Amino acid sequence: MTETIDVDVVRVFTDAQGRHGNELGIVQTSVASEGREQKIAALLGFSDTVFVDGIDQDLVGNHIVRIRIFTPVTELPFAGHPSVGTAWWLVRNGTPASVLREKAGDVTVENLPDATWIVAHATWAPEYEWIPMQSAGDLDALDANVFADGRHYAYAWKDQAGGQLRSRMFAPVSGIAEDEATGAAAIRVTARLARNLQITQGMGSEILTALTEGGRIRLGGRTVFDGAMVVRL
Repeated sequence: MTETIDVDVVRVFTDAQGRHGNELGIVQTSVASEGREQKIAALLGFSDTVFVDGIDQDLVGNHIVRIRIFTPVTELPFAGHPSVGTAWWLVRNGTPASVLREKAGDVTVENLPDATWIVAHATWAPEYEWIPMQSAGDLDALDANVFADGRHYAYAWKDQAGGQLRSRMFAPVSGIAEDEATGAAAIRVTARLARNLQITQGMGSEILTALTEGGRIRLGGRTVFDGAMVVRL
């Protein structure tokens, strides 16, 4: 018997006009989806799909939301654009979270009028092979097909004094030839460069970061709703 899974689709790290950004599938865990998360993520084909497992409350009534994150080929303990996008989606659905409980640990959330922010440890993000480049033109000329494995983050300064960075990320290991906007990599490169950043990734996605105490990084950006779809299993 065919079963159906409802999926909301959002785009995370858009520009101010709601353009670009990285698509994210969001599924509320159900009997039909449980145990099939990897299959669903592969069928959707987004760089990441989030499964919202449940919502708890702390002693003062704040929502703690349990989520799992899958690429088309593997589960991740933490990821940036799924965290930001899910936090925004929860506000849209009337259940704003103060914490996202992920496999790596608790990710704190701050919802502001102009952006959704999370705070996470840089060590939760995966390791990347760094490719510093001399110019944005050199960066744009890179061919995604030359990267056969691993995770590769190429970047060049647009305005070094102003902390404006241009970047691209290639992750064949996760089943992603090129990722349009990568929050985890933004967190890692912020720790690497030890400064707040305004990152333009991919075709024009915009990612904001800021250093905080204790080795944690703030990650923020805009999200828009793209619509709903159904997966048939």
